[in-house]
Amino acid sequence: MTTAPEKTARPSDLEPVQDRAGRIETHGTDYIPEQERHGRARSLVAVWAASNLTYLYLVLGGTLILLGLNLWQSIAVILVGNLFWIAVGFLSISGPVSGTPSEVVTRAMYGIRGNRITNLIIGWIVGVAYEAINLSVGALAGFALVDRFAGRTSLAVKIAIVIITAIITFVISVYGHATIVKLSGWFTWILLACIVVLAVFVILHADFGYVTPAKYAVHGAALWAVAAIGVSIIASAPLSWGTGADYARYLPTAVSKKAVMWWTALGGFAPAVILGVIGALAGTVVDMSDPQSSLSALLPAWFYPVFLVVIILGSITNNVLTAYSTGLALLAVGIPWRRSITVIFDAVVAVAITGYALFISNFFDSLNSILELTVALLGPALTIYAVDIVLRRNAYVGLELEDQSRRSRFWYRGGFNLAGMVALVLGTAAASLFLDTTLFIGPLSNALDGADLSVIVGPIVAGVIYVAMTRAGRRLASPRIPA
Repeated sequence: MTTAPEKTARPSDLEPVQDRAGRIETHGTDYIPEQERHGRARSLVAVWAASNLTYLYLVLGGTLILLGLNLWQSIAVILVGNLFWIAVGFLSISGPVSGTPSEVVTRAMYGIRGNRITNLIIGWIVGVAYEAINLSVGALAGFALVDRFAGRTSLAVKIAIVIITAIITFVISVYGHATIVKLSGWFTWILLACIVVLAVFVILHADFGYVTPAKYAVHGAALWAVAAIGVSIIASAPLSWGTGADYARYLPTAVSKKAVMWWTALGGFAPAVILGVIGALAGTVVDMSDPQSSLSALLPAWFYPVFLVVIILGSITNNVLTAYSTGLALLAVGIPWRRSITVIFDAVVAVAITGYALFISNFFDSLNSILELTVALLGPALTIYAVDIVLRRNAYVGLELEDQSRRSRFWYRGGFNLAGMVALVLGTAAASLFLDTTLFIGPLSNALDGADLSVIVGPIVAGVIYVAMTRAGRRLASPRIPA
């Protein structure tokens, strides 16, 4: 891939009126003209770091210790599982060349109508579920913070905490891309400073020679099975971010694609690994099945409230990107609203789910368990996207992608690209056979003593089928694709 140096790839660093911090972004899923492109690839690292300096990774790191892995095995799994961030970075390179978000680029993979279905399921339903989980986590930390100073949190105060957290989150998403980029730098440095302090206290208490208790220790084939489950758990986070083009589409077309890829990947990989390792270290001395409470034993009294604020802020920053992309997904489905309205609609739905989960039914754990199953769907979807970029040599034309008529290059047969749809369905089915989750254990995973190979099998099957069907004669949109 030939790319121009980044320093010559940008006509201006000035934000256009359509995408200016402090003003509501006017673009939705439409093509971004070259004269409105701005910024540098390195701005992406803060966007992704801010959204991934989140409590989730502490929990995931601690979970590996609970599974029976020792400290160094856990760290190895954390590193391997987070390598999927490279794939997220690779998907991002489709943004500058197409000038459209991922939700539109995927029309090339699934067809105009097929893409509406995949965006509804993967882009919106799964995304809103993650928004509800994040809101719930942030709200629970808010409840604990109020309890610490007021003694008891009333129902009215709890409801207020959920609503205030949601308002802060979704207002930023409503303002859109430039505001997100602007605030991401501040969020990153604030959260990073607090995480460094947290890391110091955890390291001071951590047991670097930790040996898994005999009754929980795993060896031989069982060790590989547990490690595979661990990789799937860790990989579930980057696999949920197949929307990298959403935040790179405003960059000039000639921007260095390598820079876009590696700054994006670094922004997700670094905080995920750092926080995962901190969680694993904490797991050597406290029970991480309830990390929010357990970590208080490692922290001085003055810092614990700061830690709770970090959880709240991290849930907000993660949800900002999620809500922005789910809003775009609704537009790609065909909802004829402005982008800002779709985000507000997302907010109402997410808050309703959060309220139900926290105040009416014990739905929080069930929702979390349901999301474990999405790995089987997200892995194949991400792979199909990456393979399509390779097949097309990233030669997407934004204005062609915008055409949703029957004359569109991406109409295929009846609005569906069978190569993409079949690859996604069969890849998901194959991954499901190897799942090992709270709600479902696949028959082949069970036969392998619980080894979860879904993040390996699903993407491989989907990728192979997509390439095979494409090269067997399924019509692709661009004449520049090699036969």
